[in-house]
Amino acid sequence: MKIYRYWEKQKINISNGVKLKDVLRAFWHGIKPQKWGLFFLALSIILANIAGIISPIFYKQFFDIISAGGDKTAIANQLLIIIIQIAFLNLLVWLFYRSATIFNNTYQTATIARLKQQAYDYLIEHSYSFFSNNFTGSLVQRVNRFARAFETLSDRLIWDVLPLLVRIVSVIVIVYFINKWIALIIFVWIIIFLMFNILFSRWKLKYDISVAEIDSKTTGYLADTITNQNTIQLFSGQKFESKGYKSVTNEQAKMTKTSWNLDAIMEAGQAFLGFAIQFLLFYFAIKYWGQGLITIGVFVLLQVYIIGLIDQLWGFTRVVRNAYQAYADAKEMTEILLLPHEIKNKPEAKELLVDKGKIEFKDLTFSFNQTRKVLEDINLIIQPGEKVALVGPSGAGKTTFVKLLLRLYSPASGKILIDGQDISGVTQKSLRDGVSMVPQDPILFHRTLAENIAYGKRDAEKQEIEKVAKLAHCDEFVKDLPYGLETYVGERGIKLSGGERQRVAIARAILKNAPILILDEATSSLDSNSEMLIQDALNTLMQGRTTIVIAHRLSTIQKMDRIIVIDQGKIIEQGSHQKLLENENSLYKKLWELQAGGFLEDEEDEDNGENEDLNSIEDLSAPKQEKEKEGGAPKAKMANF
Repeated sequence: MKIYRYWEKQKINISNGVKLKDVLRAFWHGIKPQKWGLFFLALSIILANIAGIISPIFYKQFFDIISAGGDKTAIANQLLIIIIQIAFLNLLVWLFYRSATIFNNTYQTATIARLKQQAYDYLIEHSYSFFSNNFTGSLVQRVNRFARAFETLSDRLIWDVLPLLVRIVSVIVIVYFINKWIALIIFVWIIIFLMFNILFSRWKLKYDISVAEIDSKTTGYLADTITNQNTIQLFSGQKFESKGYKSVTNEQAKMTKTSWNLDAIMEAGQAFLGFAIQFLLFYFAIKYWGQGLITIGVFVLLQVYIIGLIDQLWGFTRVVRNAYQAYADAKEMTEILLLPHEIKNKPEAKELLVDKGKIEFKDLTFSFNQTRKVLEDINLIIQPGEKVALVGPSGAGKTTFVKLLLRLYSPASGKILIDGQDISGVTQKSLRDGVSMVPQDPILFHRTLAENIAYGKRDAEKQEIEKVAKLAHCDEFVKDLPYGLETYVGERGIKLSGGERQRVAIARAILKNAPILILDEATSSLDSNSEMLIQDALNTLMQGRTTIVIAHRLSTIQKMDRIIVIDQGKIIEQGSHQKLLENENSLYKKLWELQAGGFLEDEEDEDNGENEDLNSIEDLSAPKQEKEKEGGAPKAKMANF
């Protein structure tokens, strides 16, 4: 299956199928280790509410005794016993609720932490293309919302729904033994009230989901613009981005207003039902009292029960709303949890054993969609210890070539072998443990320099880190930092220059010491002096390792064992630097000639267009030289590959 838009297609299918049971199942994975804490929490809540329901029965007796009249001394003694019983019941309510709080604090905090961890662990295993197609801010929001949704849903079910169920059942049973018709009125009213809330809330759910989605969109837009703040300033895009943000926030305000208006309608319906039940209850209670079927104490009992029910049922709107909102919030993360990992280990996957470092590409084809092939029928063998450079115009497939080797993508057809082992049949960890890579634009963690370097070997000793930092010439800028290697580099390494970040990446690769090395224009951000120093370190690093170099500046690859030229997804020629130059029709020779003048003038002026990109092979037809304004010697254009 083509991987282009893989995750979007999967997401659409899953999004349409995520139901409440899927969210609850995801929550249960986090709850399960704390299930006994949940059990004792629920038990404490039930016992507290049962004790609370029994108390009004003693109040009924209290007023029945007063209304009956008689010897005041005897009545006072009876009343004293009743209030002691009420005090005991209230003490039980207090005790059970305090116990519930303790159980809840333990159960819920542990579960929230576990759900965050489970969401993170699954999210981080998703593919390169998944993260390329999702805003970082939105993903962070989803993980946090997932945990908050559990907290909200748990609170509503345990502290609102469970007590309400206990109260409803208890009230109906107790009132039934006093007067079954009054009990029936209460039962019918409760059914009407609950159905109104549930049906209205279910109908309103689509608006709640829309509010959650637009909130994610707003967060994603905000994160994207803040991340690219420097670009916005350089291109004077403040007003443009402000309008864009205003558009999404206005859309969010519109959706939120609709949701709030619907909440107001629901509350109006609840208020009407609350007035209705009070009128009906006392209307029939007065009739039955007049017939001598109930006592004065029943009025007190009904008043306490109905006020308590109205209070809890009134909050039921908030409970239902919060529950559905929690579902909407958790649904976004659940979609990701249900989304299969695009690239995953086979059940029988083995550890990759890199003995020699031989790499074979057999009939390899890769497409981003059905209309655009990036690589087509690639057959290539890289011998153990061989140093190979990949050259070609931008978009030719060089970077994809490397990402397939690292299994960041899966090929449409064909296979890649390392020392005879198909990389699709080995664990991803063992594969990537066997490869060191220095990317063109290294992204660092907001951690210390030492921690970033040690990411290549996380158990490295301080002396090892200092040694590789020196080999990569990091010491040249580290000495000027306030805390040396313990200096924090800022988000994405923003406190360091591009060249400094590249040196850190090189130090990390040296420390990793893997048998296969990939250099993606590893010196592109360095000045000539630094490049010369780093090139020496890289030459040492490449010794005895199978090395693949993605080259833009051809001057850096002259000493490679073999240069492979890729264009339009195919290998069109390969050979040593000298051999390729001997071929008059060689694309490599044409590329070299484009850069040759620039190499000569580089000693005098490094700004002669080193970073100009040649975006397509058609650029080769452009004039190779441009006359300087004052009629001097022709200046060669530099091309970036």
